[in-house]
Amino acid sequence: MRIAQVAPLWESVPPKLYGGTERIVSYVTEELVAMGHDVTLFASGDSETAARLEAISPQALRLKTGLFNRDAYLMMLHERGLGSAHDFDIIHSHLDFTGFPLARRNPVPVVTTLHGRLDLPELEPVYREFSEMPLVSISDAQRRPLPWANWAGTIYHGLPRNMYSFQEGSKGYLAFLGRIAPEKRPDQAIEIAKRAGIPLRIAAKVDPSDRVYFEAEVEPLLNHPLIEFVGEISDAEKNEFIGNAMALVCPYDWPEPFGLVLIEAFACGTPVVAYRRGSIPEIIDHGVTGYICDTLGEMVDAVGQVPLIDRKQCRAAFDERFTADRMARDYVALYERLLLEDGAMQTPRAIEFGRSNNESFKSASHSFPGGHRHV
Repeated sequence: MRIAQVAPLWESVPPKLYGGTERIVSYVTEELVAMGHDVTLFASGDSETAARLEAISPQALRLKTGLFNRDAYLMMLHERGLGSAHDFDIIHSHLDFTGFPLARRNPVPVVTTLHGRLDLPELEPVYREFSEMPLVSISDAQRRPLPWANWAGTIYHGLPRNMYSFQEGSKGYLAFLGRIAPEKRPDQAIEIAKRAGIPLRIAAKVDPSDRVYFEAEVEPLLNHPLIEFVGEISDAEKNEFIGNAMALVCPYDWPEPFGLVLIEAFACGTPVVAYRRGSIPEIIDHGVTGYICDTLGEMVDAVGQVPLIDRKQCRAAFDERFTADRMARDYVALYERLLLEDGAMQTPRAIEFGRSNNESFKSASHSFPGGHRHV
C-alpha cells in the first residue's frame, strides 16, 4: 500500500525532546515500513525515518531562530502533503482540522487522527462544516464533545515494544513527567507528595506560553526537601526516570485525550495514579495497573496503596494493549476499510482522477457533488 504520513513541523519526527504527536507519527511510520508498505513521510528535514522523507522545512520550526515566516512552511506542507492525488493510495494526516480544505478536494482518501482536546466551543463549527471528513480518535473519551462527527475508529497509541525495559523494583520516589501547564496540575503533584511524605521528581518542559504560570504558581513550591525539579528530559532518559519511580502521578485537570506518559510508565512496570479525566479510565485498570481517583485525598491514599500493585501486570498490560506494532496493524485495517468504502462509492471518472497527475487534481473536486467526498 502507498501511504503518506503528514506530520506537523513544530518538532522533528521523532522529536528530539518533548513532542507526543510527532513521536506517534514516527512509531506508526516505522512500523508500516517494517510491514512492507511504501510510506512517504512529510515532515521537517531533521526527521529520521526508514520511509521516504519529503522535507518541508530544513529543521523543526521549534528550533529555528531569527526572523522567518512559519506560515510559508505550513502552506507548503499542506500543498505537498495533502495536495498529491496520484502518488498514494491513502493519505494519513496528523494536522487536525487545518488539512480539511485540501483533504475535501482530494480524490485520494484522507484520514485524520486527532491528537488534541475537542471540547473548545470554537471547534464545533469547523467540524460541522467538514462533517464528511473521516476521523480517528485516540480514545473514546476524546469523541464526547463531537459524538456526531464522522468517526472511522478509535486507535490507542502504542510504543515500540523494546523502547522501555521492565524494572522489577523502584527507588521510592514519585514521578511527574511531561509539561508544566495549568491543566497538568504539577502543583497538585507536589501537594500529593508532601501529604504522602514521599519524594517527587518532576521532569517537564516549560513552554514560553506557560512561563508566567511556572514562575508564579509552581516555582515557589519547588523549595521543599521532598521536591526535585529535573527539567525536560529526552526519550533515552525516560527509561531510568520512570522505571525507578514507585508510581507516576497524573493529577490532570482537563479531558486528557490519551496520555502517552501513562503507557510509557506501564512499559517500565511503573503503576500510574491519576484523576478520572478524559481517557484515563480507558487506560488504567483500577487496582491492577494503578488507581483512578476523584479527589486529592484519594490520590494521597492511592499513593500509599501503590506497593500492592504487581509491576509485572503493568508491563503485561503494555505488551497486550499499547505496542506500536498493534497500533500499526489497527491503522492498516482502517486504511483497508476506508479504501474499500471509497472504491465502492467513487465513480469510474473519480477513480481516473485519483490516478491522474497534479493538474487533474486541481479540478478533481468537481467529480464529487459540491466537491465533497463522503467516506
